Amino acid sequence: MRGGIYMLGCLLILSALPGCRQDMHDQPKFRGYRISHFFDDSRSVREPIDGTVARGHLDDNEAFFTGADGRDVLAKIPVELNRDTLARGRERFDIYCTPCHDRTGGGNGIVVQRGYKHPQSFHSDRLRQMPAGYYFQAMTNGFGVMPSYAAQVSPRDRWLIAAYVKTLQLSQHATLADVPDAERPGLEQKND
Repeated sequence: MRGGIYMLGCLLILSALPGCRQDMHDQPKFRGYRISHFFDDSRSVREPIDGTVARGHLDDNEAFFTGADGRDVLAKIPVELNRDTLARGRERFDIYCTPCHDRTGGGNGIVVQRGYKHPQSFHSDRLRQMPAGYYFQAMTNGFGVMPSYAAQVSPRDRWLIAAYVKTLQLSQHATLADVPDAERPGLEQKND
């Protein structure tokens, strides 16, 4: 008898549960790109309010995020540069760029050795003359067979990579006169 009452109670509870279910898909809502009679223009998709900024995307410094000031490509890197930031640029370069460009920027990375198209050396006369914004834009938008790295590399890191590329270029064409006076004695001793 007790078992029968227990079973009857369980069945009553189980039969009541579907009545408590509130399906979100059955509630009134607007479906994108369908007619809505709530708004005068009959569109359910609304334009964002002026000044709306997507969370985490307040890109108010156009030069920083595009690599250009109007039509002029930036020559000056808009990030503070020091040993730590250049080390970060080198680290990012080693991760994202060396597979094609190799560690020296010569364009003979491991994927190139396996048949991928050979990029131009960063040490060519043409590329040495390019401003830092050129490299930032190439990483942001892609160039030739190189895809965009905007999704993988933050804008700040793209600037640091551009700074490191300029450093690589300078290192391959520097003279002793380019070295700060305080650093020269150590270099002169190594060359003897």
